[in-house]
Amino acid sequence: MSIFEFMASHPLAFVFLVFFIGLLVGSFLNVVVYRLPLMMQAEWRSQAHEFLDLPAPERRDTFNLILPNSSCPHCGHEIRPWENVPVVSWLALRGRCSACKAPISTRYPLVELACALLSAWVAWHFGFTWQTAAMLPLTWGLLAMSLIDADHQLLPDALVLPLLWMGLLVNHYQLFASLDDALWGAVAGYLILWSVYWLFKLITGKEGMGHGDFKLLAMLGAWGGWQVLPLTILLSSLVGAIIGTLMLRLREDEFGTPIPFGPYLAIAGWIALLWGDQITGTYLQFAGFK
Repeated sequence: MSIFEFMASHPLAFVFLVFFIGLLVGSFLNVVVYRLPLMMQAEWRSQAHEFLDLPAPERRDTFNLILPNSSCPHCGHEIRPWENVPVVSWLALRGRCSACKAPISTRYPLVELACALLSAWVAWHFGFTWQTAAMLPLTWGLLAMSLIDADHQLLPDALVLPLLWMGLLVNHYQLFASLDDALWGAVAGYLILWSVYWLFKLITGKEGMGHGDFKLLAMLGAWGGWQVLPLTILLSSLVGAIIGTLMLRLREDEFGTPIPFGPYLAIAGWIALLWGDQITGTYLQFAGFK
């Protein structure tokens, strides 16, 4: 029996394998979430110097998603491989750097655990199928985008656009929707929020959302087809309004304080892709349309 046959016939083993892979990916996502915005800022700075015909910024050591190796932000201690085992190392070190004993943020193991749990849920929901193989990268990308947007109010094209094209590609094989529905889902997703943006700006003179939100909804439409857009918009607006209001009150911020919308779109789109038909069917039945 091959490994593929074993995984196909043992769903629980497949879920545990995906959970373990999710832990490893979650550890890498912590790197992406921290480094990608810094890499983008360095690139913007370089482009600005070139556009303004200023001297090029001082060249720094290599800094990308691979190099340099991870280190403690307090003392510079390079993280050794056995100190970088997802969740386990944080627990073994009791949440502190092995060199200077400075606290290590609980966010790191929580992101790793969240990535593992979401990945395992996808594997359980779709089973040993091509849908799982496609949905896992989308799940990881949405998690990374949500964290970056929450930190910086930024949705990197480097994450959004490849996943948009991937959505169209997987739906060439109709994994989640027909290619026609996916194409019009991408178009409609972009135009809906683009229209809302300009309508709000014409009425108030202010920008109500970032352009990255247009691309994110277009990407979700490319994966689930135009059919997922109404539920995605409804859920993201509802959850965003509730959580956003609570956060503003807890932090005692003014109501004009910008709130990132990307995480709510990502959560709503992920839910719509997994349970959209059931949620819509239940609502229609409850409303008496079925």
